[in-house]
Amino acid sequence: MNIKTTSGPIRENIWLNIIFFSGTTVAALIGCPFYLSRFGISSSEIFLFIFYLWATGISVTAGYHRLFSHVTYKAHPLVEFFFLFFGAAAFEMSALGWSSQHRDHHRYVDTENDPYNIKKGFFYAHIGWLIFWKHRSNLDNVRDLQKNSLVMHQDKHYLLWAVSSGILMPLVLGFLSGHLLGAFLFSICLRLTVVYHSTFAINSVCHMFGKATYDIYATAKDHWLVAFLTNGEGYHNFHHRFPGDYRNGVRWYQWDPSKWLIGFLSWFGLSRDLKRVSDFRILEARLAAEQQMARDSADKIFESTNVAENE
Repeated sequence: MNIKTTSGPIRENIWLNIIFFSGTTVAALIGCPFYLSRFGISSSEIFLFIFYLWATGISVTAGYHRLFSHVTYKAHPLVEFFFLFFGAAAFEMSALGWSSQHRDHHRYVDTENDPYNIKKGFFYAHIGWLIFWKHRSNLDNVRDLQKNSLVMHQDKHYLLWAVSSGILMPLVLGFLSGHLLGAFLFSICLRLTVVYHSTFAINSVCHMFGKATYDIYATAKDHWLVAFLTNGEGYHNFHHRFPGDYRNGVRWYQWDPSKWLIGFLSWFGLSRDLKRVSDFRILEARLAAEQQMARDSADKIFESTNVAENE
């Protein structure tokens, strides 16, 4: 999607985004059930939908987020191209613009300069900031990415990348398999609806609901369901406490396919310099959070006892 920017944020309806989000959502919610009842669904349609759901989702999480925004590891140019190609298919801006706004989110979290500030409400943080507000465009915080020719080509020709990877390619594959309409409804409309609302849930759900494991005062929370929907991104309290770690789910049982993919690629030399926070620092943060919760609970009990005695 195109996100119009000025020296903002300024309240204004972004009609292109409104039409895009509402159009794909309506087509998915109405068109897919109708198509299923009328034509059923073939194995090729299921495969194309699952592949595109995975490829675009993982390109946002392991690519846009962990590789480009936080530089938690380095990747082979072929891996970068994959993430840029299918990341564009998610229609969530170029990697350069996405990373710039995300870095601002971490730098100015919960303030007026946070692009998806949860203090402005759940709806604003989820999708309102994209459809009812213009945002300031300042790429000074992504000068490192501007040295990457692939990233800059995707940014300069973003519409070409997005339409080619996110619309034309699934339509061509659907046409070749004899299921053009099915490809449009499932691999474009439904897939986009699932991917962007799952991504947006990190900004809304994970900043309002869940568990604060490593920083009890942060609005960012760990939410297992969002983690499941977003390839591990839902362990958001950990991520805000340790944004430089290539992992989000650090326990063995936590769902984090992005971490697994990055580790898998390292076996073949396709990813390297994987950044990890030491186990000691992680344990230290957990203990500090638990101690702070205990102190806060004790303070509340003490205050309530004093109030009762004074009465």
